[in-house]
This record gives sequence, structure tokens and C-alpha cells, in this order.
Amino acid sequence: MTKVFQLPTCPSNPDTLPIGPQCPWLAPLAGYSDLPFRLLCREYGAAVCVTEMVSAKGLVYESPGTNELLMTLPEDQPLVVQLFGAEAYFLGRAVELLREAGFGWFDLNMGCSVSKVLRQGAGAAMLGDTENILVVARAMIEAAGRGRVGFKLRLGLDDTRPVLPDLALRLEDAGAGWLTLHPRTARQGFGGTAQWEAIASLAQRLSIPLLASGDLFTAADGIACLKSTGASGLMYARGAMHNPAIFADHASLLAGSPVEQADGPRLRAMISRHLQLARAHCPGKAALWKMRSVVPRYVRTLPGARALRQELCHCNDWEELDTLLDTYLGSPAEQNT
Repeated sequence: MTKVFQLPTCPSNPDTLPIGPQCPWLAPLAGYSDLPFRLLCREYGAAVCVTEMVSAKGLVYESPGTNELLMTLPEDQPLVVQLFGAEAYFLGRAVELLREAGFGWFDLNMGCSVSKVLRQGAGAAMLGDTENILVVARAMIEAAGRGRVGFKLRLGLDDTRPVLPDLALRLEDAGAGWLTLHPRTARQGFGGTAQWEAIASLAQRLSIPLLASGDLFTAADGIACLKSTGASGLMYARGAMHNPAIFADHASLLAGSPVEQADGPRLRAMISRHLQLARAHCPGKAALWKMRSVVPRYVRTLPGARALRQELCHCNDWEELDTLLDTYLGSPAEQNT
């Protein structure tokens, strides 16, 4: 396989990942957690970032687009590569190739409930065959080393087929470095309410770190989840997608300080920085198209958000985008006066 990955630099302590209430992670977000977004979240305080899901089979077969998902820089550390697939050979071989390229931390997605992933027997569909999960896990851990692979779980395929705590304990015995639990079943998708009590129950059984996920829309949600579950740490997904400053809010709440208001000036500064990172690391129209879809998520609670979203659909260059943002949020020059 041609090695075209951009080689990362190891973190200051290459043998451990920062995990704790004060170290929130950025979850893998398909279509969102690319390099510019990860760098933005790190500037706001994300302790660890996880890549978008990468197909193990696609990586082994050098499928177009795979390398783009793995773009990174020295400042994008520590970084966890999340893989998906259901076959031990491809998962093990993918980790081997990534290790050769300089990546050091890995995660297996067994939580995705998107139909196209489930049809491959991957993501949350894996929960229907726990014996295969253990075979896959051992292949990945053998390739990466004990403690260097995490596993993202759900409660099971549905309420009649739970997999916890047995599967989690067996993964721990196999050499998993950490687990992440989104406490819903695969059938639930993102419906209903995350069962944080399941995180609390599992946390008491494990000796390795357990990260909490699910319904963490604000930093206040994250702090409440940590307090009620005793989880080792957490990862923000949809909360970060709507507000990358959630990591700064998390730090403020832990310190007993108020959260900064998400007003026009704060949002303008955040969007401006995201624009800079997107233009620097994803040149071309693709970056502009992505920002046209990202900006509405950031401003959704502000007056005029609907009108801005409609105008963004017709935005065809960066200058026009800046003008729109100045109109609805104010220009950076105005905010500094």
C-alpha cells in the first residue's frame, strides 16, 4: 500500500491518552470531524479528537477518499482513528498499515446505526455476534498493542438482546484501552432518551476507563452526566457539531465560572476561525460547500438564522460568505471597536 498519509507527531506522552472529567473528547462525526473542525475544537479545549469513521476494507484496498479522512498535522494530537468493518483480517490489517504510517490510537465503531453501515454488518450490527467482536478486537489489539484500541458500544441491537456488561468485560480482558458507551440500542438510533443509568452501572464494573456519550447537547449536560454516572470522561458529538465552544464551556463550568453567551460576536469569531482553518487545509470549492452547511448549525438560535440559511444556499465564493456573515453577525472590525 502506498504510504501517503501525513505523518503525525506523537503527543508528549505517547503511551497514554488524557481521560478525565477535565479532558472532554471530540467524538467521531461523519461528514463533520475533518481536520479543520478538529483543530477548531482543540483550540476551544478538546483534549482528544477522533477521526470520522474510516472503512477498514476501504483503507486496505486504497479506496478514493480514505486518505482525506486521515489528513492530520502535528498540532492535531492526540488523535484516535476510528475504523469500521466486521472482518478481523481487514480490521487487523488496517491497524497495521496505520501503525506503519505513524498513527498510535484506534477505535472500533460498534455504535453507528446508519442503514448503509448496518447493511455491511458493521457498526451497531456487530452487536448481534459478540463472538466475532472478540475475534476482531483481538486482531486489532494484536496489531496496535494492549491499551491502544477503544471500542464504542451501544446497549445491544434492541431491548431483547442486551450485550452488557458481559461484552464490555470480555473486551477489557482482551486488552481494550477504554470503552465508550452510547446508552441506546441500535434500533433506537437517536430516538428516545439516552439511559445514563446504564453508563453508571457499567462504570462500576470496569477497571479501564469508560467514556460517556449520548444526549450531551450542552456543557451543562456533560457535567450532569459525569456527576450522575461516575464515568471516567466523555465525548461530545452533536453538542460539538452545533457549538465547538462546548469544550470551553465545559472548562468554565468545571471551574465554577459562568458560560460565555453564544451571541453574535462570539459566533462571528468562531465562524471566522473555522473559515480560516477550512481555507488553509481544504482549499477549493469543497471547503466552501461544507461551510455553507456548517454555518446554519452555529447560528440556529439567533434571530435571522432562517434568512441567513436561505441566502447561504446561493453563496458561491468566500467574499460573498464574509459579506453575509458581516450582515447578520457584524464584522470583526466592528466587534473590536
